[in-house]
Amino acid sequence: MTNNYDKIASQYDVLSRLVFWKSQVKAQVNQLSYIPANASLLIVGGGTGWILEEIAKVHPSGLSITYVEISEQMIKLSETRDIKNNQVKFIHSGIEDFKTNVQFDLVLTPFLFDNFPVEKASAIFKDLHHHLKINGLWLFVDFSVNNQNGKWWKFILLKAMYSFFKLIRIVEASHLIEMHPYFIKEKYKIRERRFYYGSFIMATVYQKS
Repeated sequence: MTNNYDKIASQYDVLSRLVFWKSQVKAQVNQLSYIPANASLLIVGGGTGWILEEIAKVHPSGLSITYVEISEQMIKLSETRDIKNNQVKFIHSGIEDFKTNVQFDLVLTPFLFDNFPVEKASAIFKDLHHHLKINGLWLFVDFSVNNQNGKWWKFILLKAMYSFFKLIRIVEASHLIEMHPYFIKEKYKIRERRFYYGSFIMATVYQKS
């Protein structure tokens, strides 16, 4: 399966923090205050599941979480996390194959769309858009090269990342897609936007209108 991190699941957190320190973690954790009590969450591509423990620090009970992850090894790691009294349903599936009639209060897509070519990214966005309730929040975190600050090194680092993942054959995409225009087209409002790691990482809280 493409975009499957089974090969590096046990080393993924160490590798990401070796390169980005805790920028990827901070970008996601700083958004969690937007999660209301007793909410339903769809988390797509949550990796090793450390985010579940951070969510449990904000809401130790009352949340209903659907956790979709294509990597079986990531699922196994995620299942060991301390989720307190929240309810988590783990689904081993690529998001493109995930089917449900449920709509959620929040959708979380941490570093998801950088895995996909434009056609698949567009289809996945459309599906997730329909899974989010009106006025629901989309916690979006991913890489971005639009900011002009140090744009040259971002392209170099991004190219190195894609080359590495292509070498070990786990990522389908070969370049980054800027997803903000998709949200603009669907008239999402920006509740908050923060940048990390020299503006290479962008964290946006979108609200569906």
